[in-house]
Amino acid sequence: MQIGIDSFASVMSDAATGVTLSPAERLHNLLEEIELADQVGLDVFGVGEHHRREFLDSAPSVILAAAASRTKRIRLTSAVSVLSAHDPVRLFQEFATLDLISNGRAEIVVGRGSFVEAFPLFGLDTNDYDSLFAEKLELLLNIRDNVEVHWSGKHRAPLTGQSVYPRPLQNPLPIWIGVGGTPASFARAGALGLPLMVAIIGGEPRRFRPLIDLYRDEGRRAGHAPEQLTVGLHSIGFVADTVATAADDFYPGYAHTFTELGRERGWPPTTRAHFDAMRGPLGALLVGDAEMVAEKILYNNEVLGGLSRITFQMGVSTLPHVKLMHAIELLGTRVAPIVRKALGSVQVRV
Repeated sequence: MQIGIDSFASVMSDAATGVTLSPAERLHNLLEEIELADQVGLDVFGVGEHHRREFLDSAPSVILAAAASRTKRIRLTSAVSVLSAHDPVRLFQEFATLDLISNGRAEIVVGRGSFVEAFPLFGLDTNDYDSLFAEKLELLLNIRDNVEVHWSGKHRAPLTGQSVYPRPLQNPLPIWIGVGGTPASFARAGALGLPLMVAIIGGEPRRFRPLIDLYRDEGRRAGHAPEQLTVGLHSIGFVADTVATAADDFYPGYAHTFTELGRERGWPPTTRAHFDAMRGPLGALLVGDAEMVAEKILYNNEVLGGLSRITFQMGVSTLPHVKLMHAIELLGTRVAPIVRKALGSVQVRV
């Protein structure tokens, strides 16, 4: 199982101190975090894409290219690229370039995104939410498979044999589909035989098993080999020296972030009782010491029918850089070895 980290390059104020880093400081820290993740043996680092004031990840390929020059082996991926708002030609070119810079370590996770700010920003209609994604995914896969592209659709001018360069070092360039809880998205990924990245940020992960089974069933029906139908898990998590320290450090920022989001989406304010339930044995949060977090990873692997990758989203809590760095160190030197030993794992490269 691959173990890694995702970041949205948050610049929200520290809930405990009120301090807000400058954008330059936050991006400098993020590059240090990616560099450390590489040094401690983590497998993958993902950078999201948002177009909001509190995030600095509107151009993830630029951040990842900077990280490529400071790392040696860690895989570098989007988490996710909001494909509906992209030109698939440009998205492919950006990540093909990243693949060349990183010597074959780039990946793309595409999704529809959980925010809609990109639609008016790029002149798109939210009524086309699903059709934009489906059409652009079709074009992106066509570009991946063909240098000269013949394609036509509703939302973009046709391609009539134009060539798309550069070509990546990896053939094919890995493309995952990132999903939330929509059954159609799981089924689509399976039918296409693409690896699946499931974002589970609340509730009980075991409840997603029927959707993952749907993905695998659709993939088999489409003739894809079982080993091609790989599943990753994106979770909110944090590691500290003790369970109590992890919970106490992570909670204030977590509660602030999700309470603010709740005002937009109609959720109730986040409470400590809710947080503690979510970090319990069956909950979605991977917050604790190394042993507790490793145990929950192994539990999720079992109840979800086998995982190829798990990534931690630690940035929602706006923790100080020094605590994030320590958590990354613990994840690579303590958590990952426990999980790999328990699974007897040979690391999977998708």
